[in-house]
Amino acid sequence: MFSFKKFSIEQDRCAMKVGTDGVLLGAWTPLENNPFSILDIGTGTGIIALMLAQRSHAEQIDALEIDEDAYEQATDNFENSPWNDRLFCFHAALEEFVEEPEDEYDIIVSNPPFFSEDYKSDNSKRDLARFQDAMPFEDLIEAAALLLSENGIFAVIIPFKEEEKFLALADEYELYPLKITRVKGTPTSEIKRSLLAFSRNENSEFPIDELIIETARQQYTPEYIELTKDFYLKM
Repeated sequence: MFSFKKFSIEQDRCAMKVGTDGVLLGAWTPLENNPFSILDIGTGTGIIALMLAQRSHAEQIDALEIDEDAYEQATDNFENSPWNDRLFCFHAALEEFVEEPEDEYDIIVSNPPFFSEDYKSDNSKRDLARFQDAMPFEDLIEAAALLLSENGIFAVIIPFKEEEKFLALADEYELYPLKITRVKGTPTSEIKRSLLAFSRNENSEFPIDELIIETARQQYTPEYIELTKDFYLKM
């Protein structure tokens, strides 16, 4: 069990546990378009959908999960939250979900599988959650382009080394950067993650900034505390 200020996450049946990446995306995703509908692709425990339920007044928050155990766990986490009337999880692959899209979404978020290398572990569920071939970036971007409303925002967290490739792919689908935040663990460490938000409107003046998580072990920066204080119990 992982407890936040306003909800808790059971995660014993999920290959990917609650981690900094999901919390970052859930706290960072721009909501300035005052969304009515939200879609979380590859929801895992459901953490990002739950954080967006806490942060927004969106009436329809859908989540998509291919792994059966994770789907059941996310559903339980949704039902046990204060926003269970607004949250719904679909047990389906992305390609199934986009075959007959019924809705457009004002916010689409994803903390997608990361490792594109040929390495695989002995844990097939963890591999499915972690490896890009389970959901290639292009499939994700294509789905977002199909499902995003006219004034919608598409937000992801990816490895920094994949940023250029992801931006180029998004551009092919006429999704343009709205905001970029690059994440470092400490002031001296390399940039590890990129938080990217896209819209259908081309804007050459979008903000690019940097977020440092901690100055020393457990010594969090004011920026990270400000971003996550509504969620973490000890912030």
